[in-house]
Amino acid sequence: MQAFLKTGKLGPGDSKKASTSRSKEERSSPAAPWVEKYRPRTVEDVVEQAEVVEVLRQCLKGGDFPNLLFYGPPGTGKTSTILAAARQLFGSLYKERILELNASDERGIQVVRDKIKSFAQLTAGGVRDDSRQPKADNYLLTMVFGKSCPPFKIIILDEADSMTNAAQAALRRTMEKESHSTRFCLICNYVSRIIEPLTSRCTKFRFKPLGEDKIVERLEYICKEEDLKAEKVVLLKIVEASGGDLRRAITCLQSITRLKGKGIDITVDDIVEIIGIVPDKWLDDLMNVCKTKDYSKAEEFVDQFMLEAYATSQVIEQLSEKIIYSNELTDQQKALIADRLGECNYRLLDGGSEYIQLINLCCGIIKAYELV
Repeated sequence: MQAFLKTGKLGPGDSKKASTSRSKEERSSPAAPWVEKYRPRTVEDVVEQAEVVEVLRQCLKGGDFPNLLFYGPPGTGKTSTILAAARQLFGSLYKERILELNASDERGIQVVRDKIKSFAQLTAGGVRDDSRQPKADNYLLTMVFGKSCPPFKIIILDEADSMTNAAQAALRRTMEKESHSTRFCLICNYVSRIIEPLTSRCTKFRFKPLGEDKIVERLEYICKEEDLKAEKVVLLKIVEASGGDLRRAITCLQSITRLKGKGIDITVDDIVEIIGIVPDKWLDDLMNVCKTKDYSKAEEFVDQFMLEAYATSQVIEQLSEKIIYSNELTDQQKALIADRLGECNYRLLDGGSEYIQLINLCCGIIKAYELV
């Protein structure tokens, strides 16, 4: 690959053509994960993120990119967006012009000094073979560049917020020195964990959680393509459980299909079983038991609930939303229960016993009811 980037000629690396075609076949095969199968292939396919899409479309027209920093919740399209843009930009040279690293696995300063620096120093060359790519992918670039390619490469650092401060500091210098031949795209969940010298050198875009309608629309499209039967109420339940994470929603839908098989109606109970969310019945029973203000009954309920093997952290997550929108509780009661929910969640993350924390939570709710 290094020889190709320096000379612009394909040598022994011709085998990459075969690997590229194999990867396409894998994506189109029935066994391919739906997350990959339905990943956006062009910038226009990206769901919801209108501002980012518009900026990238203008960049594609001009054939140039700034350094980018994408941040936001998981499953909102950060990695898919830059991969789709790079595929449109480089066409058949996509594999040679992209270096993608997951910083959660490779995040030390040595990776920056070795892999990133050596790749960034290579000169980009070569001519696109547009016949290998769909016309839609190359239309803009054919008008601007003919069959040539922009003279730079892109380094994608996924989960960049997991990089050490020393590695980020070393990356800053590389970004500065190799700006003529390399563009960087940093992808993270928390922009506050990226050092200021890096953020100041990047154009920042926040990826917001996807709207309910957009996720449902995408799931309906997948159901149509895969010949699945699912009512809208079922898809809404998937959306509710995924919390704006489209990747999680698609994975859930595929898991249910593997369990039930195609041609069989998917029900809400199937969703609850697969995702692991706690049925509303158990949450209602918990609140009703606490409303009796009887600690013995609360303990019996917890003993019975633990046999169902639901995660206490999931109970806290669902119960917090239920408490906030409850019309039966006063603001003071909501505040007391929310405080206890936060305390139990903290202790669970710190390795506390699920049984004890659920007992603790029930006691806090009973105390809130005793204020009446």
